[in-house]
Amino acid sequence: MFDWIASAVGVALAIAALRTHRTLRAALEDGARPERLAHYPSLTVIRPIKGLDPEAEENLRAGLDHGYPGSVETLFVFDAEDDPVVSLARQAIAERRASGGRETLEILFCGDPPPGRTGKLNAMIHGLRHACGDLVAFVDSDVRSDRDALRIAVETLLSDPKAGSAAAPAVVTPRPRSLCDAASAILLNGLYSPSSRLEARRRGELPFIMGQLMVFRREALRAIGNLEDVAGNFVDDIQIGAHLRRAGFRNLLTRHAVEIIWLGARWTGFFENFVRWMTFSRGFEWRPFKLGVMLRISAFFVGILGGATLAAAGHAAASLTWLGAAAVVTGSVGRLHAAMGGHPLGLRNGIAPAIVLLLAPVVFVRVYTQKRVAWRGRSYELDRSGRLARRSASPY
Repeated sequence: MFDWIASAVGVALAIAALRTHRTLRAALEDGARPERLAHYPSLTVIRPIKGLDPEAEENLRAGLDHGYPGSVETLFVFDAEDDPVVSLARQAIAERRASGGRETLEILFCGDPPPGRTGKLNAMIHGLRHACGDLVAFVDSDVRSDRDALRIAVETLLSDPKAGSAAAPAVVTPRPRSLCDAASAILLNGLYSPSSRLEARRRGELPFIMGQLMVFRREALRAIGNLEDVAGNFVDDIQIGAHLRRAGFRNLLTRHAVEIIWLGARWTGFFENFVRWMTFSRGFEWRPFKLGVMLRISAFFVGILGGATLAAAGHAAASLTWLGAAAVVTGSVGRLHAAMGGHPLGLRNGIAPAIVLLLAPVVFVRVYTQKRVAWRGRSYELDRSGRLARRSASPY
C-alpha cells in the first residue's frame, strides 16, 4: 500500500513539473508585434562599459550598426581612460564614421561611483546628463544587438501611453566552449528569462526590469529623479522598474530577444555570477516571479531526496517516480534553454541543467550570508536586506 501511495505522489510531482514546463514553453511563443511608427523619435543609446567582455569588438560594431530609423546618439561611458575597451570603442567609432555614419558618437568618463551607487548606475546617470534624444536607451556591454532590437523596443514603448520602459528579453546564444559556459547560459536561458516572459504575458507588463537593453520615456526617468532615486540598491535595473511602477508607469517586455555573449567562463567565475544573479533576485519584490523559480528548484530537490530516501528504504519502484520528477525538471530547464534560442547543449554539456539546479542551495546560502559581492572589478558591501551599505565600492 505504501509503495502505491509513494508512487502516486511521485507521479503527481512529475505531472506538476511537466505542466509548469508547458506553461513556460507556451509563454515563449511569438506574440503580436507592435505596429511600425510613422515617425521615430530621436534616441540616445547609453552603453556603460567596464572591462573587456568576450568578443567586445563585435559587440561594439553591432551596437553601432543599430538599424534604428530615427536619429541616434550613442554614448559610451567608461570609469576612466585606462579601460582596455576605450581604444576598441574609438576604433569602432572611426570605422562607423568612415563608412558614412552621421550620428553622434561620443566617449564619456564618469569616474568612480560615490557611496551607495554601483558603477553601472553611476555610468548610466552620467550618460543621462549628456543625453539629447527624445527617448533614452541603456544597453549592457555584453549585448550583441541586431538591427531590429532598438526599433522594436521603441515601437513597444510607444504602443502604450502608460508605459515608462520597454526592455528586451535576453538569451545567451554562443556555442559553449566548455561545460562551464553551458551552465552559465542555462542560468539565464533556462531559469530567469522564461519566468520573466511568463509573467509579462500573464499581466501584460512587469513590476521590474531585467535590463540588458531597455528604452525609457523622458518623463518616466524624470519621475524617478533621472535614476538618482534608485541609488542605494545593488539590483539597479530591477529597482528602476519597481520605482517606475510606483510612479504610475508600466514596464513592458518586447517580443524580440537580444543576444548576450557569455564565453570563456571558469567555475569560480560561474559560481560568483550565479551568486550575483540570485542576489539580484532579492530585489524582486513581486513574489510570483521568485516563487515560480524557487518552486522549480524545490521540485528538483524533492524528487532527488525523496527518490534517494525511498531507494534506501527498499522501495525501489516508488523511488523511480520521484527521481523521474527530478528528471522532468532537469529536462525542462534544458528544453527551455533551447526554446529561448540557446545553442543546443549536446551530449558533452547535457549535464549543465543538473549542475545549475544542484548548486542552487549552496548559492542561496551564500547570498543570504555574504556581506560583500564582486561585480565588474568592484567589491560591494551589502547590508542585511541586500541593499548597498553606506560605504563606497572598492576595487578588488
